[in-house]
Amino acid sequence: MGDLGPRHVLERRLTAQAATPGKVSTLQRVPTIVIPYRGNAKQRLSSPIRAAAAVAMLGDVVAASLEVGRVLVVTNDRAVVPPGIEVIDDPGDGLGPAVQAGLAEAEGHVLVINADLPCATPAAFYELASHGLALVEAADGTTNALSLPDPSVFAPLYGGGSAQRFRAHAPFVTARIPELEVDIDTDADLERLPSSVGPRMRALLAVSA
Repeated sequence: MGDLGPRHVLERRLTAQAATPGKVSTLQRVPTIVIPYRGNAKQRLSSPIRAAAAVAMLGDVVAASLEVGRVLVVTNDRAVVPPGIEVIDDPGDGLGPAVQAGLAEAEGHVLVINADLPCATPAAFYELASHGLALVEAADGTTNALSLPDPSVFAPLYGGGSAQRFRAHAPFVTARIPELEVDIDTDADLERLPSSVGPRMRALLAVSA
């Protein structure tokens, strides 16, 4: 995506935020954040770092989520979830059913946040929620995050081109939030990461460099 890619935008955004500190969303709390996480999902990453990167990103997303509201992790691998977090067993059959399992245990406004967003921050979650019914689209047209003021709107539409399917299904706003647009699927994604990754992912990259 050249200079307009989310990684470049995020670097510029962080510079602007540093110049204007104290800008905080007026949204006080999102009741629930659902994070689907499936063990051994990152098959396109190099094997030496695959498992560790997935766990590090999950830990960073969970840590950011805890500063916003209640957190539910839907997973088939309870051992990697940080202590004290509510866990729901993944029913299998893909991302859609996993999210549905999380939404069944949630009330009110819910954010669905993918576990592979290494730059996720509490401020980004507040911003997403402020858009109401909204989604964050990845560069490849998939969906990285959803804001669901009414969780009954959700339909299991994930997969290639899912952002367009969500927009066709309901009046989702496309929220341009660089912190939530950067995801990790391949080694090339790792090589293009901005400096603003979470502390667990930062430590892992420092060790593996």
